[in-house]
Amino acid sequence: MATTKKAKTTKNKADDNAIISWYMSEVLENNEAPKNAYIFCKNHAIEESEFYSFFGSLEALKEQIWVKFFENAVATIEKEKEFEQYSDKNKLLTLYFTLFEILTLNRSYVVFSLNENKEGLKNLKQLKAFRNHFKKYIVDSIKSEPSEPFGKVAKVTEPVYSEGAWLQFLFLLKFWMDDTSKGFEKTDVLIEKSVNTVVDLLNTKPLESLFDLGKFLWKEKMQ
Repeated sequence: MATTKKAKTTKNKADDNAIISWYMSEVLENNEAPKNAYIFCKNHAIEESEFYSFFGSLEALKEQIWVKFFENAVATIEKEKEFEQYSDKNKLLTLYFTLFEILTLNRSYVVFSLNENKEGLKNLKQLKAFRNHFKKYIVDSIKSEPSEPFGKVAKVTEPVYSEGAWLQFLFLLKFWMDDTSKGFEKTDVLIEKSVNTVVDLLNTKPLESLFDLGKFLWKEKMQ
């Protein structure tokens, strides 16, 4: 039974990044998630109290992993001095390409976590905090001013716009998970085509872009 007494020795020094790293490694090595926080902490020689000082539950830990993915993407983007001068279209492209670069570095975990227990859409609950960060970033850093093509939708409310971008990301995420092309090059093509389509729908060539996107998706579906 756990007590309030401090353990005599602690083999590992815990912080949020270390706990996340241990969790992801354990999931991939065992091909299953730890059953509870007690077992997880025992496996990594830390007190449960240490774990709970960073995460309220294993579910909260899983959410925070996705938040870390997003924070790392933003940190990478912010290193580009010219980003603030990019067009809205190029900002969105940069966000998507950077996110998928980071997801690719962690692909085994991402695919496992989203297919875990074959629960389908229920697994998307772990993206809840990630979704909030994503939508806020879209509003604050992508659609910051009603300029160039996006100026034509200035009357569209920010929640509607950010939700549309989120649905687009989920669409790209599903395609990427199923993508077996070298270097996931087909996902890269789809990112460009989908962003171009959104922008062109607000500009002058919606039908041409939709037709181009449709041909690409149909070709992939039939292969």
